Amino acid sequence: MCYSDFQDIFKAIQRMDADVLTIENSKSDMRILGAFSTHGYAAEIGPGVFDIHSPRVPSVEEMKGRADAMLEYIPRRNLWINPDCGLKTRGWKEVQESLTNMVAVAKALRASGSA
Repeated sequence: MCYSDFQDIFKAIQRMDADVLTIENSKSDMRILGAFSTHGYAAEIGPGVFDIHSPRVPSVEEMKGRADAMLEYIPRRNLWINPDCGLKTRGWKEVQESLTNMVAVAKALRASGSA
């Protein structure tokens, strides 16, 4: 789900009974995560750790910082590490570099017991 005011539609999201919800998160600078924390979303969720609309390749450290901040809103067992939305606006080189960094973050968090 991209670019929504989740406060307005939260009850509908909960009724979807989805196992995992992926949402845009980086471009909105994590402002929307409060709705999931406030309303007690119990399913797994993947808030994006990088903005796919930017050609800039985020570093491992930057994405790790975002993931760590997400843990303030989402229980560790429910957190998925993924990009904001789709990747069709990006070229192969930047997609590969960004996803390589993102996978490194996911592996590091799993190894440390943080996600």
